[in-house]
Amino acid sequence: MIRNHIIYNAYLEYAFDLLRAEGSRIWTSDGREFIDFTSGWNTTNLGWNHPEVAEAMAAKLKKGTYAPMWAADESQTTYAADLTGALPAGLTAVGRATGGTEANEMAIKTARAFTGRRKILGFQATYHGQSAGTLAIGTPEPMIAGVVPPNPDSIQIPYPETYRTEKSHKDLLKDLARNLEEALSSRQVAAVVTEAGIVTGWGSTSVAPPGYLPLIREVTREFGTLMILDEVGTGFSRCGALFGMQLEGVTPDLVTFAKGITNGGAALGAMVTRADIAEATFARTILLATFGWTPIACAAARKTLEIHRRDKVWEKARKDGAYIMDRLKRDLADHPRVGDIRGLGMELGIDFVADRKTKEPVPEAAEQFVKEAFSRGLHLAYDHQSNVQIMPPLTIDRPTLDEGLDRLVKAARTIV
Repeated sequence: MIRNHIIYNAYLEYAFDLLRAEGSRIWTSDGREFIDFTSGWNTTNLGWNHPEVAEAMAAKLKKGTYAPMWAADESQTTYAADLTGALPAGLTAVGRATGGTEANEMAIKTARAFTGRRKILGFQATYHGQSAGTLAIGTPEPMIAGVVPPNPDSIQIPYPETYRTEKSHKDLLKDLARNLEEALSSRQVAAVVTEAGIVTGWGSTSVAPPGYLPLIREVTREFGTLMILDEVGTGFSRCGALFGMQLEGVTPDLVTFAKGITNGGAALGAMVTRADIAEATFARTILLATFGWTPIACAAARKTLEIHRRDKVWEKARKDGAYIMDRLKRDLADHPRVGDIRGLGMELGIDFVADRKTKEPVPEAAEQFVKEAFSRGLHLAYDHQSNVQIMPPLTIDRPTLDEGLDRLVKAARTIV
């Protein structure tokens, strides 16, 4: 839709004009106040307009606002050292991007250049960006037909979702191993792209069985395929660890970040890889971005990372996530339309179904629930299919969290 000369996503029926935001609350231009359970889709993980991040940006604003890509401002080199220092050993080379789409494109180019292969494997109904290349990785073809050209170099295989299946976790992993081996055995696949065991970008919060990341790591190594881990949504404490890769102790060949990397302070993305991969490919991949890593964005990113590590925000996310899960499973246990409540850390989902036995998704119920919650002063996001995501700022205080959960449960009880 078009509103105030701006083209909005056609699905944002509840679009509003934001006046201001602070912590876990947002205010609209028409005077309404909301508790936020979206974090701007995992962007403001430390709460909206965090004062320390704002102060770091303001201080840098007085010193310099831009550095060209053939140069490096002190804030860039310092943040590159900080970021790689927080990652597993070996991930030491950073590509400077402006967001998640660009970071994933950098990773794809790097994987192709390093392996000499062209094909990229992703999982069905996943999301890794808005470019033609990244949309082809996980978006169902009917959704992008006529907009994104058919891409024979993109392969999609089923994601091992632990809901809507009668299979055990063991059998799901067996199927995954078989699908991966079949796709990679030709040795034409440059990389497998995945999130860290939960689908955040698509909005489904579909959870994979334990062992998902280690299995992908094992099979990709067997066939000389690189592993690209998309941490745009799972990074920065959201899932109960500073980075999603830590949940199962896996180190990918390339990892991408954005969203929560600056806590919404400025546009910044990052691709991080091994030095040997970077050295072998940089002359061909041309990792340039006019506004990649502006000094102000780097100041925000550095302070954001400092706060996460200083306050061990992931520990609170893990505890609060368990609290939310217990509360929702108790209060919605008898709801006829709630088929599943799932997630990792404070990345949770409520799945609406026509019947608990058939598990048939009901988009209308999810949409109605989001609108009803909004009318009660609770801001939510959903996948426009059946799943409503619960993504409060990780710094939310318990009274505000409880107030938001009260509104959520009351809204859910209106869905019949």
